[in-house]
Amino acid sequence: MADRQLTTLLTQLRTPSLPFPQSTTLLSKAKLLLLQLSALTPSPTVPPANLTLAREVYELGALHSLRAKNPDSFTRYVSQLQPFYELPPSAFSSPSQNQNKVTALWLLFLLTQGRYTEFHSDLEGLSTRGSVAEVENDKFLGYPIKLERWLMEGAYDRVWKAMKKGEVPSEEFGVLCEVLTPQIRREIASSSERAYPSLPFLSAQSLLFLDSEGAVVDFAHSRGWVIKDRTIYFPTAAELNADEEGEQEQEKEVGQMVIENTLGYARQLETIV
Repeated sequence: MADRQLTTLLTQLRTPSLPFPQSTTLLSKAKLLLLQLSALTPSPTVPPANLTLAREVYELGALHSLRAKNPDSFTRYVSQLQPFYELPPSAFSSPSQNQNKVTALWLLFLLTQGRYTEFHSDLEGLSTRGSVAEVENDKFLGYPIKLERWLMEGAYDRVWKAMKKGEVPSEEFGVLCEVLTPQIRREIASSSERAYPSLPFLSAQSLLFLDSEGAVVDFAHSRGWVIKDRTIYFPTAAELNADEEGEQEQEKEVGQMVIENTLGYARQLETIV
């Protein structure tokens, strides 16, 4: 009886547009049914069919949490899923349709938090899902892997392009990209400050992918930048010690390369538009 009720609830929960309050109610009912089936957590005594139902409950809970922009709920569901994902495929009655998607979203979530050590640790754990090429070519898993690589390279132009609405693998990735965008803007701003004493106003707008001049003004003020005669002036750095000059010069060169690459991409977009 409980398993049939659970199957009915899962059919309702598979609707992506379900309002979060409604999905929360359905998920609470589903977990009570899992409790009746003794399937809240995996154990050798739980039949494969019930383990499969439990895994999907938590997966759908994670997805609904992200759509509702509830990171705490998303984190809890991912934590509950981990013991299920550690089981061999033979423990379940059918393969998961959402495992790679949820895992990829978790990796992207770690990027938004700047938790790079955990990102790489979890990435190493994906070796059980296939070769490096198979993982990177997966529609979902490959997405956060490429974003992280481009972020480390300072290839922000590629990151911006990949985060555009039509480029993300699914709606849930777009939610996390909204969180990642301000972080990337801060990194580009820091690179700009190291690389140049000033930038033309319109170049800064293109560089930071801001939609309006007002948004540029607000962002500049938040960074303590000075705007004068359509030029943005960055704060003057404190005088460097002699042993820091070499490192600072190297950072400046890297920053200039990043800025020039990103500005080049922005100009290409303007040409296309």
